[in-house]
Amino acid sequence: MTTTTTAETLFQPVTLGAIELANRVVMAPLTRMRSGAAGIPGDLITEHYRQRAGLGLIITEGTYPSFDSQSYAGQPGIASDEQAEGWRRVADAVHADGGKIVVQIMHGGRTSHPDLNGGRRVMAPSAIAIEGELYTGAAKVPFAVPEAMTAEEIRASVADHVAAARRAIDAGLDGVEIHAANGYLLNQFLAPGSNHRTDEYGGSPQNRARFVVEVVTAVAEAVGAGRVGVRISPQHERQDAFEPDRDDVLATYGTLLDQLKPLGLAYLSLLHGEPAGDLAVELQRRFGGKVVFNSGFSTVTTVEEASELLRSPFIDAVAVGRAAIANPDLVARWQGGHPENEVRADLFYGGGAEGYTDYPYLPKA
Repeated sequence: MTTTTTAETLFQPVTLGAIELANRVVMAPLTRMRSGAAGIPGDLITEHYRQRAGLGLIITEGTYPSFDSQSYAGQPGIASDEQAEGWRRVADAVHADGGKIVVQIMHGGRTSHPDLNGGRRVMAPSAIAIEGELYTGAAKVPFAVPEAMTAEEIRASVADHVAAARRAIDAGLDGVEIHAANGYLLNQFLAPGSNHRTDEYGGSPQNRARFVVEVVTAVAEAVGAGRVGVRISPQHERQDAFEPDRDDVLATYGTLLDQLKPLGLAYLSLLHGEPAGDLAVELQRRFGGKVVFNSGFSTVTTVEEASELLRSPFIDAVAVGRAAIANPDLVARWQGGHPENEVRADLFYGGGAEGYTDYPYLPKA
C-alpha cells in the first residue's frame, strides 16, 4: 500500500493488477457523447484519448455492452465487432504514445429509453421509473417505466458484460472497468430505492449485491482478474438510486467487497465525498487491494488535493475529471507547476472538436 506522503508520490509508477501505470493520475470516465448514432469511436475520439496518453491510466467514458443498454445519444458501445474495432484504433493510438487505457462497461438499465436504444425494452431490477426527463438526441422526454428483469434476463446481462469485456481485451485495451455506480444498472440493484425485488436479487444487502458479484466474477474469469476494475459510489444517490440508511450502505457494499476481495481484481474505483470518512476507509479496508479514489463530481481536482488523497494508506491513485478534460498534458502541468487551461463546461457534451481536442498544450521550450 502507499505510504509516501510527498507530492512526488503522484508522479511515481504503480501497478494495478496486470496494468503498469507510469504515474498515479488517472483519467476518470467522462461522458462526452461524440460517437454518433452507431456508437462507433471514430477519429475524433481516437485523437481525444491519444492526447491524454501521458496520464497514468485512461478510463474511457461509459460504454454500453448491449444495444438495449444505451443511456445517451452519441454514447459509444462495445456491443458489436464494429464498435470494438473503433476501440482498437483508440487503444493503438494511446499505446503508440506510451499510455494505458481501459474501457468502462456501463449498462444503463432504467436510464435508457426506447428512443435511444432502437425501440428495445428498458430493463431494471424493478418497474420504477426515474423522476424527470432525459435527452434522446432529438428532444427531452420523461424516463420510461422499465420492466423488472427476470432471472433469465439477469443471466443474459451477465453474459453481455462478459462478451463486451472479451471484445475489449481482444481489441487490445489494457482492461475493463465494471460500472456499478452513479445510478446505472448495477447500482440500481445495489440501492434499495431502485431495487424492490423479493427474490434472490432483492431485499437483503446480500441479495442486492448478488448481481454485481455475478457480473464481476464472470468477467474476471473470462479476461483475467488482473485486468478488471470495478467502480462504486456509495451514498452518491444519482438518478434516484437512493441509499438513505448508512448502516444498510455499509452492509451492502461491505458484503459486495467481501465477495470481490478473493478475486484479486486490478483495482477498486471508489467515488465518495469523504475520503477520510469512516465509510470510505472501511470499504477500502474491506476490499484489500489497489484503490483509485475520486472525491466527487462538478469540482476541479487540484494537484494539492490529489497529493493529499495519496496520504491515505489505502489510496493508490487518484481519478481526475475536469482537469483531464481541459489539459491533455495534465501530468506535465502538475509536475512542473504550470497553470491549467480553463474548463469549458458548456462544450462537455456532444458537438465536435471544440472543447474536446482543441485544448492547448504547454508551449514547447
